[in-house]
Amino acid sequence: MEVYLKALLGIFNQSGFVGLTWGNVIMIGVSAILLYLAIGKDFEPLLLVPISIGCLLANLPLSGITSEGGFLRYTSFGIEHEIFPIIIFMGIGALTDFGPLIANPVTFLLGAAAQLGVFIALLGAVALGFTVKEAAPIGIIGGADGPTTIYVAAKLAPHLLGACAVAAYSYMSLVPIIQPPVIRLLTTKKDRCIRMEQLRPVSKRERILFPLITTIIAGLILPASVPLIGMLMFGNLLRECGVTDRLSLAAQNEILNATTIFLGISVGATMEAAVFLTPATIKIILLGLVAFASSTAGGVLFGQIMKVLSGGKINPMIGAAGVSAVPMAARVVQRISQKEDPGNFLLMHAMGPNVAGVIGTAVAAGVMITLLS
Repeated sequence: MEVYLKALLGIFNQSGFVGLTWGNVIMIGVSAILLYLAIGKDFEPLLLVPISIGCLLANLPLSGITSEGGFLRYTSFGIEHEIFPIIIFMGIGALTDFGPLIANPVTFLLGAAAQLGVFIALLGAVALGFTVKEAAPIGIIGGADGPTTIYVAAKLAPHLLGACAVAAYSYMSLVPIIQPPVIRLLTTKKDRCIRMEQLRPVSKRERILFPLITTIIAGLILPASVPLIGMLMFGNLLRECGVTDRLSLAAQNEILNATTIFLGISVGATMEAAVFLTPATIKIILLGLVAFASSTAGGVLFGQIMKVLSGGKINPMIGAAGVSAVPMAARVVQRISQKEDPGNFLLMHAMGPNVAGVIGTAVAAGVMITLLS
């Protein structure tokens, strides 16, 4: 009997219960909440399910999964060396139709205006005691762009990567909840019912030239933006050139899906209790909300200016789609417009600033990296 008791005691001493802290318990609870939002509420499940599982695994003590040589240390290689975010951008490019932006290039301005929250959050972060390098990825949260947030955090503030990534992806998943009140606050019913003229057809030549010209211009003006913008445009070229269908489908499906899994698990693995449960994390999450709401407001307010300048031909709501959450933000605009006027179709018009927002956030990231690296 004594032998059995000693064996059981030995097993217990080697179990995770010995190393379990209240911080671990809290983070396991956070993992459960993220999993509920993903599965129960359908909020960005492709991202939040892997993130929540990564968080759960990282907070099970004594497993060695996040230690040197552990499984999650190897998967984090793709984040630490900015590989995963760049591959994600290639997949986004392959999935996205740039036609609405090419047909109505003035919507580039709406994508730029929707970066307002990036700089508001950056200044707010500095005011709350963060360094400028730490404030940069916090600001990028305002663009509702998870991969770019991770990319900037990995370069400028790796110790904040987990908090910034979780905030960015959480607000991306909450786009349908956060944006509508801001849009309604800054528009009238008459504004929301404005119908826009059908976009002109875009030729195949334009679709092929656009990613090439954009890459060259961005690369010459802002070299630091090339990894993100270059791969975004490469993915889109695969989609549009007509001779690389297999590569385009792989970028849209197998490659993107596999990268999303490892990116999510690696992000979740950075949410260890000792690192994540700090006052800085609470500040980042609050600043992220301010940033995202401000970016939405910036896009809508500039949309109001464009409405006036166009003689009422532009629906200011499409400015809200200037954040990088593709195509969720555009769908939110479409949903609101149809609620006000079932015959109004703004989805393709909103896709213009939505694509411009992806490019705009990548440019903002390039500016920050150039100035702060």
